[in-house]
Amino acid sequence: MDYVGVGRSTMRISRLVLGGHEYLPDGRSRGFNERFADAVTPGCVLPGFGGELRRSVLRCAYDLGINAFDVTMDSEKEALGRCFAEMPPPYEVFVQTRPEGMVYGYDPGNRKMADPALLRAEVVRILRLLRRERVDLLNLGILRNAIDGDPEFLVELARNVAALKREGLVGVACADTFSGEATYLAQIASGAFDALNVNFNVADDGARHAVLPAAKAAGLAVIVREVYAKGEWFRLGREAGIADAGALARAAMGWVLGQPPVDAVIVGAGTPAELLAAEAVRTAPRPTADDAALLARVTAGEGFRTLAAARREAFRASPTP
Repeated sequence: MDYVGVGRSTMRISRLVLGGHEYLPDGRSRGFNERFADAVTPGCVLPGFGGELRRSVLRCAYDLGINAFDVTMDSEKEALGRCFAEMPPPYEVFVQTRPEGMVYGYDPGNRKMADPALLRAEVVRILRLLRRERVDLLNLGILRNAIDGDPEFLVELARNVAALKREGLVGVACADTFSGEATYLAQIASGAFDALNVNFNVADDGARHAVLPAAKAAGLAVIVREVYAKGEWFRLGREAGIADAGALARAAMGWVLGQPPVDAVIVGAGTPAELLAAEAVRTAPRPTADDAALLARVTAGEGFRTLAAARREAFRASPTP
């Protein structure tokens, strides 16, 4: 496994980051697609997370040398903390997570994150779930209306993050948004962040033009997700007459890993085999001739062109939700 630095910290994370999602039989993520309101409610831990299948994925991650883990909702946080306690990692690991009920559109204007007491209390609550002493990577996903509603928002957020770092409760902060390019660029310029989390894949590559270069120039690590565009990549492959899901996955993952600005990729793996497949792509020469042919075939389709154009325009437009 290869490892990369994160901002100005001494942290070095694996190029593959294991995502915390667990999956339903139809491939949709658990929690969000079962009981959404409960899944995103602070303190609500749904049953069944962190079972034997998930433990087998964790064991595989240990064997591969993966030392970075990303969890979102409380059910995933609690499960990871419990599994770490019962199956201690054989080396130092780092966890990325977010404050529940404060990011994106869950809190209008993201005002709770601007309140130092509320943000600190949430970090302490998270640490109890994770059974850890520090949130290694705190993901702070905001929306554009946070900045529009308060020109000092990012200054306040930077101050709060600095205080949490001084106290040892947070290692580094990660910029994140679903409001597109302008909001990402404002986050990068604020100096509050050490890393960037962004959707990035063959059909959703808008970040390549301004955001990723700005992040690298500022010394931020680039961590990407949604390699398969939430399954849309496989639909586009079928439209192009390609039924081999494994080949489609390899080509998409290889393309992302082959982009120079990308430092690490969050991998959603429901089974050890899926995680092993991602690692096989990471270590393979890329792109292969077969990958290049498959990519050309899918990207030539009308469905791909339509989706890619919409995603790129949405990213550039940075709409206010």
